[in-house]
Amino acid sequence: MEELIQLNALRSRILNWADDEIRTNYMPPKSDKVLEAVLYRGELPRGDVGDLLNISDRGARRITSALLQNGVLTSKSSRAPLRLAFPATLASRWMPGPFPDKV
Repeated sequence: MEELIQLNALRSRILNWADDEIRTNYMPPKSDKVLEAVLYRGELPRGDVGDLLNISDRGARRITSALLQNGVLTSKSSRAPLRLAFPATLASRWMPGPFPDKV
């Protein structure tokens, strides 16, 4: 199963997706930094986003909201830590082994 998921390249695939989304203005700048922090830590307290990105609380909420709306992050409540989600719409891009593109 590890060979199918290719865990060693998962980080690169997720961050490449984020870079593409930022470049096409579908995600706010610095969204990739939040995703990277969640990947390394497993979860990220919402209050840490502003400090991590060195931006205002309002800017942090905007980025957090965009990541949640796109389904790439999840949280049990509005105050709970942020965690990585694996939306079905991105399965073939993030984990191409077990979820190849349709032919």
